Amino acid sequence: MTDTRDRKSRSLFGLVGDVPKLVKGLVKGEIDLLKAEMLAKAKIFGLAAGLLVGALVVVLYAIGVLLTAAVMGLATVMPAWLAALVVAVVMLIIAAILGLIGWKRLKKGLPITPKRTIASVKDDINAVKGLGKKPTPPTQYGSRKPDVDGRS
Repeated sequence: MTDTRDRKSRSLFGLVGDVPKLVKGLVKGEIDLLKAEMLAKAKIFGLAAGLLVGALVVVLYAIGVLLTAAVMGLATVMPAWLAALVVAVVMLIIAAILGLIGWKRLKKGLPITPKRTIASVKDDINAVKGLGKKPTPPTQYGSRKPDVDGRS
């Protein structure tokens, strides 16, 4: 780089010629900063994810122990096979209820197309072409209001 004295004596064209080099350096510096920041965050999230997976494994083992305790507790008042059957049926009922709730919520989200974004892009294309209506004014949801069920 040139020092301050050289810059004062250089012509406008010489200074303007330095702009691409300076912008390139600025962009490279910003990208390097972004990489360093994201790497640090990735390490933090990686460790957190590992700890959460470990916690889930322990919870799964604990659930197994609790179910065994439930079977053993029921086995004091009924035959062991019947106690195991009762616990298994209760578990299956819970699984079925959770599965049905999850399936209904999943169906609400289908199809997985970004309808608001597609409509907004179509509005933008029509606005550039000079066709169609004026673009919808932005709302708290973006460029379009969602449907009654929260989708658009």
